[in-house]
Amino acid sequence: MTTNIAGVISVVFFYVIILVVGIWAGKKKRSPNSDSDLEESEEVMLAGRNIGMFVGIFTMTATWVGGGYINGTAEAIYSNGIWWCQAPFGYALSLVLGGLFFANKMREEGYVTMLDPFQDLFGSRMGGLLFMPALCGEVFWSAAILAALGATVSVIIDLDNNTSIIVSACIALFYTLFGGLYSVAYTDVIQLFCIFAGLWLCIPFCITNEAVGSLSLADNDWVGELDPMYFGLWLDYGLLLILGGIPWQVYFQRVLSSKTAFRAQLLSYVAAVGCLIMAVPPMIIGAVAKATAWNLTSFPGPLPLDADHTPLVLPMVLQYLTPAFVSFVGLGAVSAAVMSSSDSSILSAASMFARNIYKLIIRQNASEREIIWVMKGAILFVGFMATAMALTVKSIYGLWYLSSDLVYVMLFPQLVCVVHFKKFCNTYGSLCAYIIGFLLRALGGEKIVGLPALIKYPYFLEETGEQLFPFRTLSMLISLSTLLAVSRSTKWLFENGHIPPALDIFHCVVNIPDDILKVQEPHEGEMSVLNAQIAMVKTYQSEMNGRINPALNLSSDEAESDVNLPMAPPPYSAKPPSQNTTNF
Repeated sequence: MTTNIAGVISVVFFYVIILVVGIWAGKKKRSPNSDSDLEESEEVMLAGRNIGMFVGIFTMTATWVGGGYINGTAEAIYSNGIWWCQAPFGYALSLVLGGLFFANKMREEGYVTMLDPFQDLFGSRMGGLLFMPALCGEVFWSAAILAALGATVSVIIDLDNNTSIIVSACIALFYTLFGGLYSVAYTDVIQLFCIFAGLWLCIPFCITNEAVGSLSLADNDWVGELDPMYFGLWLDYGLLLILGGIPWQVYFQRVLSSKTAFRAQLLSYVAAVGCLIMAVPPMIIGAVAKATAWNLTSFPGPLPLDADHTPLVLPMVLQYLTPAFVSFVGLGAVSAAVMSSSDSSILSAASMFARNIYKLIIRQNASEREIIWVMKGAILFVGFMATAMALTVKSIYGLWYLSSDLVYVMLFPQLVCVVHFKKFCNTYGSLCAYIIGFLLRALGGEKIVGLPALIKYPYFLEETGEQLFPFRTLSMLISLSTLLAVSRSTKWLFENGHIPPALDIFHCVVNIPDDILKVQEPHEGEMSVLNAQIAMVKTYQSEMNGRINPALNLSSDEAESDVNLPMAPPPYSAKPPSQNTTNF
């Protein structure tokens, strides 16, 4: 196998541009008029909540438009048609629903990460448990798209898979490490432009290739069909994309970096349109691949395409149906898509670990400077894990599918409750829902990773081991119902004396010590209720007989006059503590 030198040079040129933009953007992260490091972690994680509208639209769109998105869209059109090409429409609806029901509330509260409301309501350790499926999703997704990039590069320029994976990961890690969200957001602008321009440049050449037949529906059915037998499976995957696409830190990192809650909503809506627009080129390329007589090209086989080659129809079209210089531009587009997703996932996972695990659980008195160094170490560790998995694990996509299911089944119900029903849930309900959601999903099986189905739902296919019943959605609904039911039951049992207060081991209903204090860190915008130099102290109290302690509802003036303010710098707390905060 001979490496294409011209292709290597074009990829290196593209990477240099991305690296320069990332380093330049990283220099924006510190205000020239401020020598304080009190808010340095927020600068790195959320770009100081100062992302502009233009950059915000691009980075929000790039949240979902990655290498898996464009490769998977082309593969879905080629294999099963538009009916089963659910990702573009599912992710677009996910952004719309996220903007409607979550973006405004999360940004108004001034959270720093997606896990903050979980830890405020359920306690830091329960938040640590909820961190696990979120971390797995980010790491497996990064590994999957890095592996896809290696396969793409090997098709187009015959470069060794491992070399392309390692180089791409190192570039993304370097500028993410240097500039945090600033670097990620500004490189997203370049990357998204490269994806769009690069793929559209390839389309005229591949459509006019003599090996490509008619694209009309009469000659080439790229729409596909939905067999009624598979409707449950189709619905399950669709809801997984729509609802399961919301509880991801990569999305909320953009939401929380917006200047205002309204802008966070607006970015979500515009990005939804952007996702649909960015799906058009790979859809066309998938239809072209379906209409191609591959025996008339230089493709060596096998024919028809086997399971190892159908995920690569997009790079194959670029390689065998376009001139060399055009395919190199298309490779740049694929590389851009991969890096726009991998850098975001790595930063998101590192942000959650540094703040919600290290700061809230391991070392609560850590300084801002210490948090920054922990976050940088986490970026390197997560990047190393993702790269190692991309180089060694064969079923990365299977692991990502499974982790995405866990995010849908375990995290989405909890997110709905902490945002919209926080008065009706507590740590007991959260823990029970967490365990039951995990068991129901795991016992449903996953053939891609060799996990047998111990629970066989209706319409189970014995010969393939496939569940046709929408069991993921059923598991999610059971998890949500469990959270609310157990929370309500435990509250009633404790408050009516059926269970002694001493057994409230999570301290979230009646057994809440009066000396448990939390300090609110002042934030700008909607979250800040006091002067930027003041921290308000609140005592966590229980709800007695359904009535909230008035001490929890102090106005800004009352709080300032009635509460003794500490002289020490305020610690990390993201928002005013909830009355249900626990010690678990």
